[in-house]
Amino acid sequence: MGPVDEYFDSLDAERRGAFERIRTLAMDEAPDAEQGTSYGMAALRYHGKPLLGFRAAERHLSIFPFSSAAVDAVRAVLPGFDLAKGTVRFTVENSLPEDAVRGLVRRRMAEIAG
Repeated sequence: MGPVDEYFDSLDAERRGAFERIRTLAMDEAPDAEQGTSYGMAALRYHGKPLLGFRAAERHLSIFPFSSAAVDAVRAVLPGFDLAKGTVRFTVENSLPEDAVRGLVRRRMAEIAG
């Protein structure tokens, strides 16, 4: 069991399910990504670099692609979502669209690959 599994296991079933869906989409795009941590949070890592971090707050869930450019690349398909420089916030009730998650991961992978 890795840090992402451990973190997800600490969450209630709804939050865990929302993050599991995102992890599944991310792993479809980056099947060789590994579990780890980055900036103190559970994260998928790609070629040793942070790919996508996960954090649950009281009123929302967040994913962190560790890149403002990745967030900007999918901004148009995320109307109504709370977006910050390197963060995408959502709720269990209003989950992220599949194309947005895949786009974030693909963009971040391209950045890591250089």
